Amino acid sequence: MAQVRWSLTAGNDLQDIEDFIARDSALHAITFVDRMVESTETLLTNSHIGRVVPEFNRPDLREVIFGTYRIVYLVKDDTVFILRVVHGARDLQALVRREPWDIGS
Repeated sequence: MAQVRWSLTAGNDLQDIEDFIARDSALHAITFVDRMVESTETLLTNSHIGRVVPEFNRPDLREVIFGTYRIVYLVKDDTVFILRVVHGARDLQALVRREPWDIGS
């Protein structure tokens, strides 16, 4: 069974999402982020359930979609490292160029 580990950056992404939604409803913001985190629990038993991130075409760099967000993660041995949570409209390659991720080689 795998373990899921969230990067500090992904945690910050969740906080940013919660803060944005909370402008309209604090309760909805908390509920949405909680459901998003819970959705990653399937990765514990099936770490390859997400698709390969098309921009990078690396079999170990995958993503699951939650609403309009992409939860990008790296599979290494029995650990799933959640790297980022980004809105689907964002340019992922441009984001990585501005803020490099440690995704290994």
